[in-house]
This record gives sequence, C-alpha cells and structure tokens, in this order.
Amino acid sequence: MASTISQLQFGRLRGLRAKLLRRYEHRPLVSCLAGLYGCQWRRYERNCTQPGDCCCSKLEGVSFALLVAAFCLTLVFLYFWGQAKNDYNDFDWFNFGNLGFWFPWSVVLLVIAAGFFTYITVLMLLAVCLLSEGQKLYLHWSHKIGILVSLMFSIVATAVLSDLWSKEWKTLLLSFQVTAPYLHLGGVLLMTALAWPVALHFFRMNSRVRRGLIMGVYLSILSALYLVPLGLYSPCIKKEGTLGPAPALIGHRGAPMLAPENTLMSFQKAVETGSGGLETDVTISSDGVPFLMHDHTLQRTTNVHEVFPNRTGNPAAMFTWAELESLNAGAWFLSHDPFGTVGSLGADERREAGTQPVCSLRTFLQLAAQRDKLVIFDLYRPPRGHPYRDTWIQRTLEVIHNESSVHSAQVLWLPSDLRALVQEMDPELQQTSGSRLPLEELQRNHIVKLNLHYSSMSTELVREYAAVNITTNLYVISQPWLYSLAWCSGVHSVTTNAPQLLGTMRTPLFLMTPDEYNLMWILTDLLSLLLIVIIFIFHWWRERGLAFCSGSKITLDNSTYSKFKTEMSDIWSVSSANSQAERTFNLATVTEH
Repeated sequence: MASTISQLQFGRLRGLRAKLLRRYEHRPLVSCLAGLYGCQWRRYERNCTQPGDCCCSKLEGVSFALLVAAFCLTLVFLYFWGQAKNDYNDFDWFNFGNLGFWFPWSVVLLVIAAGFFTYITVLMLLAVCLLSEGQKLYLHWSHKIGILVSLMFSIVATAVLSDLWSKEWKTLLLSFQVTAPYLHLGGVLLMTALAWPVALHFFRMNSRVRRGLIMGVYLSILSALYLVPLGLYSPCIKKEGTLGPAPALIGHRGAPMLAPENTLMSFQKAVETGSGGLETDVTISSDGVPFLMHDHTLQRTTNVHEVFPNRTGNPAAMFTWAELESLNAGAWFLSHDPFGTVGSLGADERREAGTQPVCSLRTFLQLAAQRDKLVIFDLYRPPRGHPYRDTWIQRTLEVIHNESSVHSAQVLWLPSDLRALVQEMDPELQQTSGSRLPLEELQRNHIVKLNLHYSSMSTELVREYAAVNITTNLYVISQPWLYSLAWCSGVHSVTTNAPQLLGTMRTPLFLMTPDEYNLMWILTDLLSLLLIVIIFIFHWWRERGLAFCSGSKITLDNSTYSKFKTEMSDIWSVSSANSQAERTFNLATVTEH
C-alpha cells in the first residue's frame, strides 16, 4: 500500500514536471501570427515542426532570406536618410533647379523609407514569433511582392543618391562617431532576443551540419558585437574637464528658418538668436552695387517671373540696382515654407517676411558694424560682358572701406582671387581659406581661418591647424548631433541654418566619460551573455525527452495507476462489507430491546 502511494506520488511529480516543461500552444496567438504572416485565417491547424525538421521549405527559406536582406537594406537606407536631414534643404533646392517647381522631396522620401522599413520590420517580428512558437513559416505571395518592392526601392534609392549626393556617405560615417555606442547597445539587445528562436531550433535539429552552421553564424555575429567597442572611436567620449567651449555660431544667410534667406530680416533674426557672425553671398549689379544673392539667377528667391517675365533666366548680375529694388525677396518663403517653420511665425513676422526686398552689401555690413558681428561671404565674379567683371574685388573693397562703418578685422575674407593684392590693400582683413592647403602655403598667404564643409571634420585636423594659430569653421551644420560632434572635436565655429536651435544647447549630445562608457559596455555584454546562457540551458532542459508539438495529455503511468486502482478497489470492498455487517448487528440489537 505505502509502495503504491509512493509510486503514485512519483508519477504525479513526473506529470507536474512535464506540465512545467511542456510547450503550450498559444492557439489564438499563433492563429493571429499565421494569419498576418501567411494570410491563413482559417480554423487553426497545427503546423509545427517535428524534431529534426527544418523550420520551412526551400522556397520559404529563400523568402525568409530575402526578408532578412530587405530588413537590413531598408534599415541602412532609413538610417542613412535620417542622418542626412542636415542637408534636406539643399536636396530640395537641387530638385527645384532640375524640375522647375518646389516640392519637399526630402520629407516624402523619408516617409516612404519609414513606411517600407515599418512594413518589413513587422514581417520580421511575425516570422521570429512564429519560429519561437515552433511553427513552420509560410509567407503569403502578396508579402513576397512587398518584400521585392522594398528591396528594389532601397537598392535604387541608395544607388541614385550615391551617384548624385555621394558626400552624404561621409555624413553617415560621421554619425557613427556619436551613435556607435548606442548602436552597439541596440545590436547586443537584438542578438540577445534572437537567442530564443536560435536555441529552440538548435536543440531540435538532428543534422550536425545545420546546428554547426546556425551556431557558427550566431556566435560570430555576437562575438563581433561584443568586441566592437575595442575599435570604437568617438570624440564625445571624453575625460571630465577636457571639453572645450561651444563653437561660435555664424548664421548661414542669416536665420533662414525664421525669415527669407539673405534678407535684412533674416540677419536681424540671426543676431537676435545669438549668432556671433553672419554669412552671405555677394553679387554685383550691372551698375556696380554689390547685393546679396546666392543663386546665379533670381528665379528661386524673388518674383522676377512676375516683374520681368522675359528675363527670368538671366543672370542676377545683369540687373541694375533699381530693377533689383523693385523685386520682392520674401513672398517665396511664405509660399514654399522650405524648412516647415513658417507656422511658428506670428502674424506681424509673416507680413514683414512677405515684403522683404533684395538686400545690399552696404546694408548688411552696417548691421554687422552696429551689432559687432563677424561677416564672411562668397563673392561671385560677374559674367562676361559685365561692366565690373575685372574690377569686382576692388568694387567690393570700396563698399567695405568707404560705404560702411564695419571694421576690416570683422571681415573674414574668403575669395581666393587676387588674395595677395587684397592683403596688400587691407592687411587687417582676416584671410580665410575655403580649401585644405599645406600648412606652408596657408602661412604664406597669411590664412588665419579655414572654412570647410562639415564632412572634413576631424579632431586631428582641427588640432593640427590650431597648433599654428589657424582656427576652423565648418559649414553648414544645423542638426544638434552634428553640432555636438563639432563641439567635441574642438571646432571653433560653425555656419548654421538653425542658430535659434543650436544656441540653446548647453552641452553636447551623447557626451560621456570613458569610465561611463566602459561600464555601459561591460554590463551590457555580461547581462546579454548571462541571458543567452540561461535561454540555451532552458531550451536544452525542456527539449530533452519532450515531444516538440504533442497533442497528448499528461497522464500517470498506466501500470502504476492500474495497480493502485485494483488495490484501492479491494480496500473499498472490504470496507463496504465491514460497514454492512456493523449496520446489521446494530439493527439486531435494537430489535431485541
């Protein structure tokens, strides 16, 4: 009897253990996942993999591989285009010049990229969840078409942008210098999450080759991620007390997010937001008045098509100053809203912006003199046949010296033409170079500042030039992450479209000390490794001796249960007989009395 009860208890423990280890089929969840992934919305039927089986057919394996490739490519393109936001305005105006009409193509491309990535990511999550539930994969044909479309979009868009805008890849590389520590963290978390389906199928496969392949690929990627920080460099990982001052801000054509570019209002806004300098572009009218205009024609930023419809494509320099004064240089800003910021302006600001005239160099310099701001400008040589084609530099210097009160030391002289003559005429001008030249040549030309595109950013470059008293200005930086990188790299000043945004930053983004980063790196890797080991041990323990997808119920051992049942029946029979005899005896006793 005692032996039978012990065996019964042991059987119950085995049943309890099996229940704990059993892979419960979440039928509603699996039905939903299968419906979304393969459009199988019929009554749920188990489609589980059996021990030793592959998770899908060869065709579905190819589909899953394409899904992984599409996920990687759409992720890369979305990250690439997201980091290129600093130059969206240039991209849109490039398309305006080629297509002849304004449209925010950059935002449209971002939305499309985000849409494809979201779609592919959802499919990836569905596939991983199905694999984690031990289900065979079946992808509906409509999703297969969607994957191919996403792949084609990512490949074509990347190829076209690489051909037309290859410098943006340098922006991508720069972004890794500030985001790499956090991308590493995200990659480790992703690989840790993938340990569940990898471990599940690893212990279910009979083929050693497949098991070795799966573990080889998984462990290779995981090891690479764990060791990436050894070769990681970020200027924003700095020891305490080594961060230099924030780069000074130079308003690029003023504050073009708050007012029409190259107008007096735009420069006033730049001054109000704390810019230490003002940047512009100078062209000389046909009657010798230097004025501010970036493009070689007036089509983009004026209403020349209304006032002079037959001269829309003519060079801006071939107009007289009186003709230029008759143009409106602000209405386009309200209608095109190039930065999407017009909505933030008040009614009075909109009225002022909509009536801005073309600004002269003299007016620009007077504002800089009154507010004690540095100025830097590109000076365009007039086209052939222009009265000032050969004296454009002398005419510009006349305005600086005779028609404005700006001090020569406030002017960062950027034009490289006739630099020796300019230096001789006015030694106080701050000679600025727009290209990287050997140190000997820079010193020979009395260069005191470099004005370079931000893609040239390098901590070593900044230090090298600073050692010989040459400061560095980078253009055009409008995103906080890019400004943070310039700050950490020791850049002295930046030209920006967003002085109102960057001027509010009190510390660089992503700044941390080496000790903080090492702690984050080591803790992340250790926690990830611990979780992965636990997951693999759990799957090994659970899969050992258990059916992968069993529909049977957990029962007690038949022989033990039958034996126990027989003995209990005998005991019950004897007990019933004794009770009956006792009742008969009691009845007889009552009768006698």
